Amino acid sequence: MSRSCRLVLGTLAVSLTAGLGATVPASPAGATGTPTPRTGFETSQGARWTSGAEEQEFLAVVDRSSARVRIDRIGTTKQGRPLQLVRIGAPAPERPADVRRGNSVLLVCSQHGDEPSGREACLTTVRDLAYSKSPATRQFLRHTSVLVVPTANPDGRAADTRGNADGVDINRDHLALQTAEARALAGVIRDYRPDTLYDLHEYGPTVPYYMKDLLSLWPRNLNTADGVHREAMALSKDFVEPAVHRAGFSTGVYGIWTDPETGAPVKQVAGDGQERILRNTAGVKGSLGLLVETRVDPLTAAEKADPALNNRRRVDSQLAALDGAFTFFDRHRPRIEAATAAARLAGATDRGPVYLGGADNEPAGEGQVLSDPPCAYRLDAARFAQVKDELALHGVRWKRDREGAVVPLRQPLRRLVPLLLDQRAGYHLTVAKPLNVCGRVVGGNE
Repeated sequence: MSRSCRLVLGTLAVSLTAGLGATVPASPAGATGTPTPRTGFETSQGARWTSGAEEQEFLAVVDRSSARVRIDRIGTTKQGRPLQLVRIGAPAPERPADVRRGNSVLLVCSQHGDEPSGREACLTTVRDLAYSKSPATRQFLRHTSVLVVPTANPDGRAADTRGNADGVDINRDHLALQTAEARALAGVIRDYRPDTLYDLHEYGPTVPYYMKDLLSLWPRNLNTADGVHREAMALSKDFVEPAVHRAGFSTGVYGIWTDPETGAPVKQVAGDGQERILRNTAGVKGSLGLLVETRVDPLTAAEKADPALNNRRRVDSQLAALDGAFTFFDRHRPRIEAATAAARLAGATDRGPVYLGGADNEPAGEGQVLSDPPCAYRLDAARFAQVKDELALHGVRWKRDREGAVVPLRQPLRRLVPLLLDQRAGYHLTVAKPLNVCGRVVGGNE
């Protein structure tokens, strides 16, 4: 059992920010005298997952009793459930501008509704950061804002389904933004510009090639800036993996089967550079992205006999990975901020290729590289009306004119624009006309 998971079984827990020396009581009173809340998962000793009603009660108590926490409703699902953003800081950030002034991390929990362990880890993360009395944690929160979407797919979680109420996989909708869930996340990314986006999932193993306790993967999309790509890989390989190993778990790279004897890669079965997947969307938008996946299936006869053991192990491995991640956020803060700032400023230079395919482990194919991209794309009035809201949610800038709108590449989201508007892009929103002569066209959303 890792230190972090003692919240489930014990009366004294080491916070997920254990690398910062923080501790938090599991049940004594918080700062206002209100008893520190516990999740339904904790009170049942892992026998069941926290219900939607329990989550709302839990978050309401934290919001009322901790000055470090603010909770916003950022959307509503098809079935009327709230999509919420928890903002944590010392004190809690009041506005997006407060978050942008320092480092920030966004935890996205349970995009797939039948993958609940990440959600449980996120809920206890919120509580631990809200109530920790550790000076190190308070110092950490003065420099780093923690944003949490505790349940990114509430309808799917209630139904125990991968997709949302319409059966749509939210993690394939981060370009088109057709779901309420993806639209809410896009708005958070646009408004808060998190330096790191940490996406918690679960997976089903394939024995004996694909069965590690926890897998992780950075943005593979080739439009990810070099510095962002480098820091995302460091988060995975130098911090998350070692922390998981220290907790007694095995790790690997998501989507890669390995030989059980040699550890050599056998084949890739998932984890490509698709720009519509959240970790890749994050990279294209200038944020470090990391996907983490914990193994669902029981590992032992004891776990098969007692599902609570299996559930606790799944949450335990998520918390162990978060231990490593928070250590990374603390130690690499200047490097993270430098990488993300450089990625967003690079668009102003309007130089370099844009990739319409490929990945960091698969070169782009013929016709998948815009070596000399157009300076802008023109949308006629009808096409602009069709995609205006999605462009706005992404934070893409445009200039209105009598014919419709012109979307320049000279802007922070330069490498995203062709992925949305170029006919050759695999997941474009619409087809716009490339412009090679633009004069002084700039984006202003006028």
